[in-house]
Amino acid sequence: MTVAATIDSAAARRAMIDSQLRVSGVNQEPVLAAMAAVAREDHVPAAARGHAYIDRAIPLDSAHALPAPLVQGQMLALAAPQPGERVLVVSCGSNYLPALVEAMGASVEVASAAEAAAGKPGSVGFTLLLIDGAIEQLPQALVDALADGGRVITGLVRRGVTSLAQGSKLGGTVQLAVVADIGIPVLAEFAAPKGWSF
Repeated sequence: MTVAATIDSAAARRAMIDSQLRVSGVNQEPVLAAMAAVAREDHVPAAARGHAYIDRAIPLDSAHALPAPLVQGQMLALAAPQPGERVLVVSCGSNYLPALVEAMGASVEVASAAEAAAGKPGSVGFTLLLIDGAIEQLPQALVDALADGGRVITGLVRRGVTSLAQGSKLGGTVQLAVVADIGIPVLAEFAAPKGWSF
């Protein structure tokens, strides 16, 4: 990468923070510091590097997309991952969100959307679950991977509308509450079974 490209990327990160995050209420310094430090352009396809910081989702392949920076900023602001905390990130196909969580000092494990939806999230005992996309249902295997009292921050899709949602594990279950409607790419792996309705 040339010096000019490095400077341009740093300027783009500052502009993202000032014109997308701060004006939308994401002002937590640990979040902003992580988003200033992690090069988003390193986590998108080569053809998208020049517009890695735009305020919309970036397609990663035919089925997945990297959410807009504001989505991940709001997720991290809600989650407030702590140094040393065990965090499970369900990936959209990009390691940008895991890199941000690591920059905040947490210990991160990553599961692909396919692995997580198939009930193979890896180990257990996580205190925070971040899902980098919108889901229709939260598989029990992901609930089981959380310690009691563990937090969940995810996108949620209901009747075609995507929202940011949060919840905590209590008594072996998680109830998700909508925080705000926002455009979040849908993870088709977490689609609810289709049933008959009358």
